[in-house]
Amino acid sequence: MRGGFTDQGGLFSYIAPDKRVPANHPLRKVRELVRDVLSDLNRSLGRLYASEGRPSIPPEQLLSALLLQVFYGIRSERQLMEQLDYNLLYRWFAGLSPDDPVWDPTTFTKNRERLQNGEVFTKFMTRLLNHPQVKPLLSDEHFSVDGTLIEAWASQKSFRPRDGSGDDDDGANFHGQKRKNDTHASTSDPDSRLYRKAAGREAKLCYMGHATMENRHGLAVAGRVTHANGMAERRASEAMLKARRKAAGRRITAGEDKAYDTADHVANLRAIGVTPHVTQNQAVTKTGKTRTSAIDERTTRHSGYGMSQSRRAMVECIFGWGKQHGTMRKTKHRGIARVAADFLLNLIAYNLIRIPKLLAP
Repeated sequence: MRGGFTDQGGLFSYIAPDKRVPANHPLRKVRELVRDVLSDLNRSLGRLYASEGRPSIPPEQLLSALLLQVFYGIRSERQLMEQLDYNLLYRWFAGLSPDDPVWDPTTFTKNRERLQNGEVFTKFMTRLLNHPQVKPLLSDEHFSVDGTLIEAWASQKSFRPRDGSGDDDDGANFHGQKRKNDTHASTSDPDSRLYRKAAGREAKLCYMGHATMENRHGLAVAGRVTHANGMAERRASEAMLKARRKAAGRRITAGEDKAYDTADHVANLRAIGVTPHVTQNQAVTKTGKTRTSAIDERTTRHSGYGMSQSRRAMVECIFGWGKQHGTMRKTKHRGIARVAADFLLNLIAYNLIRIPKLLAP
């Protein structure tokens, strides 16, 4: 017998959003971890708001919504609010009931600054890594470091001379001109830098993101964003590994690719108690000479060097996920502080996606 078609169905629903999410949905364990971390951050979040006045949107909901944006690669806060309005899965994850109104997209503008100034993203990462279920997964002795380019939200036409000259064509015709970061700057995003990834590649306005990965399961344990230049990767590596070394309380190892194979960088790492497992750069130069590596057999003869080189490649998975699924390929933010906060949010999201798989029996 054919059933009768009634457009729109019933007016009321008595099924909770939690019942509509499958029991084996991957976001269930992620949501559980996020709620545990947010519970630990309750006091820190409370200090960011005044004790009087009109109640704000709970920062726990804002953070959950921002994580959803990274999980599903949603392009903007406006599109995030559009999907949060009708997607019951998103509402369930963010802690909204089916009848709760969504927020204006501009809500994130001021509140993102508040969360950023309160170092909430850094604290979130720290609490997540110290979670009782997560901490046993991490290595406190063996790490890998690498960097990647993050394309800035600025066009090539905005990269103009600092002295104001050459504005007759509004920056449209820049071909054949010699443009350098010393003499030029972007009018849209002054913090971005013109950088070429490799010889023969095009130069882009971008930032440089750096991540430290623990080698046991390939989880990100630290991250930062710097201006894009030839020294940024090595200086950021030294700063992050120094903090890791201090936290470990003993000598640690660091796997890095051949871009880090310079005498000063290797010496700096050894001086702070880090054993540099850097890939040897013995390329042939333009003059036909073989380059001398700063890493010799004192390091390469140990079996741990080969193990670090094998695990080091996993750090590319962090950047690959952030650019393929997250929001890391081309930032929608301007200014190094905002880009750094978004980069750290991508690292947190990557860990949250990976951890439930590692905890599964």
